[in-house]
Amino acid sequence: MADLSTDVRHIKGVGEQRAKALNRLGIFTLRDLIAWFPRRYEDRTQTRRIADLAEGETACVAAMVAAPPAVTHVRKGMDLVKLRAVDESGVLDVTFFNQTWLKNSLQPGETYIFCGRAEGAHQRRKMTSPIVEPEGRREATGRIVPIYPLTAGVSQLVLSRSIRQGLDACAGILPDILPDDLRQEHELCRIEFAYENIHFPESPEALALARRRLAFEELFLFAIGLRQLKNRREVVHVAPCEAVDMTPFYEALPFRLTNAQKRCVEEALESMRSGLPMNRLCQGDVGSGKTMVAAACVYFCVKNGRQAALMAPTEILAQQHFAGLSPLMERLGIRCALLTGSTPAKAKRETAAQLAGGELNFAIGTHALITGNIVYQNLGLVVTDEQHRFGVAQRAALAAKGEHPHTLVMSATPIPRTLALILYGDLDVSVIDELPPGRQPIETYVVPGSYHTRVYTFLRKLIGQGRQAYVVCPQVSENEEQPDERKAVTEYAKMLQTTVFPELNIAFVHGKMKPKEKEAVMQAFANHETDILVSTTVIEVGVDVPNAAVMVVENAEMFGLSQLHQLRGRVGRGKHQSYCILISDNRNEETRQRLKVMAKTADGFKIAEEDLRLRGPGDFFGERQHGLPGLKVADLGCDTKLLQEAQGAADALLFKDPSLGLYPALAERVDLLFSQSTLN
Repeated sequence: MADLSTDVRHIKGVGEQRAKALNRLGIFTLRDLIAWFPRRYEDRTQTRRIADLAEGETACVAAMVAAPPAVTHVRKGMDLVKLRAVDESGVLDVTFFNQTWLKNSLQPGETYIFCGRAEGAHQRRKMTSPIVEPEGRREATGRIVPIYPLTAGVSQLVLSRSIRQGLDACAGILPDILPDDLRQEHELCRIEFAYENIHFPESPEALALARRRLAFEELFLFAIGLRQLKNRREVVHVAPCEAVDMTPFYEALPFRLTNAQKRCVEEALESMRSGLPMNRLCQGDVGSGKTMVAAACVYFCVKNGRQAALMAPTEILAQQHFAGLSPLMERLGIRCALLTGSTPAKAKRETAAQLAGGELNFAIGTHALITGNIVYQNLGLVVTDEQHRFGVAQRAALAAKGEHPHTLVMSATPIPRTLALILYGDLDVSVIDELPPGRQPIETYVVPGSYHTRVYTFLRKLIGQGRQAYVVCPQVSENEEQPDERKAVTEYAKMLQTTVFPELNIAFVHGKMKPKEKEAVMQAFANHETDILVSTTVIEVGVDVPNAAVMVVENAEMFGLSQLHQLRGRVGRGKHQSYCILISDNRNEETRQRLKVMAKTADGFKIAEEDLRLRGPGDFFGERQHGLPGLKVADLGCDTKLLQEAQGAADALLFKDPSLGLYPALAERVDLLFSQSTLN
C-alpha cells in the first residue's frame, strides 16, 4: 500500500518515463504530486453557440464534425489538420498545427467540445489549435479546469491525469493534521475534500472551501514553526543601557533627521534600554536614511561603554559605510576601524589587538569581522546591512562574538507588513516610510525594443554632460535550466563598445566573476573611469555612485517589481535628475500593467505590495534568500485575515501543548516544512 513518501514512479499509471518528467518539476513523491497546486483555473462549464461567439474571446463550443479532417503538409516540420464543425447556428473552421493524429481520432458526425480563442464574424468562425475532446468526457472541458505550472515534456493533461492517479492512491491515507475542534471552530473542511476540490473542483463554492482550508493549514504550520523557533531561543536578560543625551549626535549631523528616522531611533533605543537583547529589523526604501538610524544606535551603545560592529555583504559597501560614518564618529570621539579581506596583515593585527583591548569603539567590515582570531572586549551592538544577503549563520557568528549583543538589521527591500509579520516573527520591525526632503524623483519610462536607437541617443547626450549609466541584462541563454549570465552581459557590452559607443569606456560585471574582479570593476565605475556599466542584478546591492543618472533594464518583464525598484535605486543618489528606462516587448496585458506600476510610483512599499499580489511570496526574494519555506496556496496580499486567524489558532494550541506531544502528525509536518530552512 502507498504512503505519502512513495516514489511517484511506483504510483499506478505514472511509470518511469512520466516520473522523470515530473522530477524536473520537483515532484518526486506522492506528497509532492498531490501538493502540486494549480496556479489558476478556467471555467469551462458553459458552452456557447457558434453564432454567439465574440471576436477574440476564449470559449467552449459543442459542435459536430461535418466532414473528414484534411491534412496539409506546409513544409518540413509543419503539418496542418483542418476541419469544419457545425451547430444549429453556424460554422466553425478549426486548424491544428502538427497534430496529425487528430485526423483519425475526430470522426465526422460526432460532436466534440472545442475550447479556444474565437476569430471571424457572423455565422463563420475560426479557432486555431483549440482544446478538443468528445462531448461528455469532462476531462479538459465541461468543468472548472485547473491550470498547473509546467515543464518540457509535461502537458496539462498528463499532469492532471497523474494527479488523479495520485489522489486515488491517497484514498484513506491522508492524515488530517488539524485537530477536529480547531477545524470546526474555524469552519474548515476535511483534508480529503480539500485536496479533491483544489484539483478537481465540483463547483466554485467547493473550490473556495478547499482553498481556504489549505491556505489556513499552510499559515497555521508556518506560524507554529516560527513560534517554536522563537521559543527555542532562550529568554536572556542583559544589563539595560542607561539613558544618553543624544543632542551632541544630532547636532553633529549636517542635516536634520526625518520624523520617520527619529521614530526608528527611539524604537531602537527603547529596546536597548529594556533589559532584553534587541532583535530589530529597520527597513526602508533606498535613500531613506537607514544608516543614520544605525549610527544613532552605535553612538548610544558606545556612550554606554560598549563596542559596536557593522557588517556589510561586500568590501566596496563596507568601504562606503566607513567613508561615510568614520568622520562623523571621530568628531564625536568614537574610534573606528575598517576590517575587510583586503586589509593588510599588519593593519589587521593592530585592529584585532585594539578591538580586544577596547581601544576601538566601532568596527566596520565584511565577514572579516567574524573570523576566528577577532575578539571584542565588550561587543554590545551588531548591525548588519542588506539582511537577506547574509546567511543566518553569519549573523549568528558575529552576535556570538559578544555576550548577547543587541542586533539591528538594515534592509532596503521594502517588505509588505503582512509578509514581515510572517518572515520576521522573531524580529521587531521599524519602518522608515519617509524620504529626506529635496530628493528628486527618478523619471521612469516603459518602452518597447524599437526604442533602442532613441535610448542610445539619450545615453550619449547624458554621458556627454558628464553622467554615467547602468545597463542591466537578465540571465539569458538558450539553455533555460542553466542560464549563462556571462554570455548575455559580455556579448551586450561588446556590442555596445564596438557598434554603438566606440568612443566611450564600457565595462561589465556579473555574478560568476571572482569577488575581487567584481569589486575592481565597481570601484572603477565609482571613480568615473567607466561611462557605462553593463551588469546582471549583481549591482542590485552595490556601491553608491552619485554621478550615475540612468538605469536601463533590458527584458524588464523578467524581473520582479521589487527587484526593478532595487535596481532603480542605484541611480538618483546625487544632485542630478535621474532616469530609469525599462525595455520590454512583452505584450501580455498583466505584464504591461505590472511594469506601469514602476512608472506610476516610487513608493517601495506600494511596489512590494503589488509585487506580492502578482507574484506570490515564493518569488518575492528571488532565489529563496530568506531561507524560509515557500507558501503554495496562501496569498499574503489577500489572506491577511486568515493569517491572523491562523496565528491566533497556533498561539492557542502552543499555549495548551508547547511541545505538540498530543499532536505527533502535526509536529512531523512542521518539522518537514522547516527541514530545508536555514533558520533551523
